[in-house]
Amino acid sequence: MKSLLHITNGDNFTSKLQSLHLKGDIITWREMLCEGKTLCNVGSESFWKTRFEFLNKNYKVSKSWFVEKTLKEYRSLCNHKQQDQIVLWFEYDLFCQINMLAVLSWLKTHRRHAEISLVCSGKEDDSDTLYGLSEVSDEQLLELYENRTILSQDDIEFADYVWQLYCSDNPIRLENLVAHNNFQFEYLSDALKTHLKRFPTIKNGLNELENRVLETAMNQRPGSRKELLGEVLKNQGYYGFSDTQYNRIITSLKPLFNSFNPVKLTKKGKDILINKANFYSQIRDNQLYLGGSLKYNFLYNTDTDRILKL
Repeated sequence: MKSLLHITNGDNFTSKLQSLHLKGDIITWREMLCEGKTLCNVGSESFWKTRFEFLNKNYKVSKSWFVEKTLKEYRSLCNHKQQDQIVLWFEYDLFCQINMLAVLSWLKTHRRHAEISLVCSGKEDDSDTLYGLSEVSDEQLLELYENRTILSQDDIEFADYVWQLYCSDNPIRLENLVAHNNFQFEYLSDALKTHLKRFPTIKNGLNELENRVLETAMNQRPGSRKELLGEVLKNQGYYGFSDTQYNRIITSLKPLFNSFNPVKLTKKGKDILINKANFYSQIRDNQLYLGGSLKYNFLYNTDTDRILKL
């Protein structure tokens, strides 16, 4: 009998997977590497130090929480050395796909002997809906598991290469890769295009998500901040963010709101939304990274879908 290890995308799905009673141990990957600075060498001391500093500063994550939740689970992964088969459970969105790349980069270095396979949810029916792993039925999950993709050495090398590009200090190489490559990973290309739209636009200095928050405030006229949050969470496309991340975005845009009860934009907020004003110099933060690149060192041109270096 071959021994099995499952690596999941988060606690919600881990408990669902436990209820399926599949063979093998389960490790939960508790990180959000799509946010904040990342280093290539996943799992190194400098990697975790960089991650803790970001999470502590921006999300008030305490050292004890980080050690207990993230590092303990990572050490457990390091201790699982014997499994011949490793199954990754990740979803279609940016949040999951970046974590998946990091895990594959780590496995390439540390588990060269293992057979690695991927279960990835997304387009599960004829509708335009994209489904997370916890949103499909147990039957569908078992079917996804039976039909999982066995990754070749080339696939793993490619994922590692994309991870290196994500961690580099210039997103233009990643952009070129997305433009000229047929990806073996079904959802990776769309997730990376979504990532590139997180750089500020030339037109008003805000990125796609920040603009979407203002748009939702203007068009939906939510009665409260909580309602605004609910609306923005609804149709995210390929982002896959949680309320924690959107709350941080809304807070950074606070100067553009007259009130949150009901939600009202200032005149400047409305001007920025129609590209009559630019918020770049006010929102610019020289410490803010997307992967290995400083967010405000690049601009996104929405007309050509290209990144420009400042």
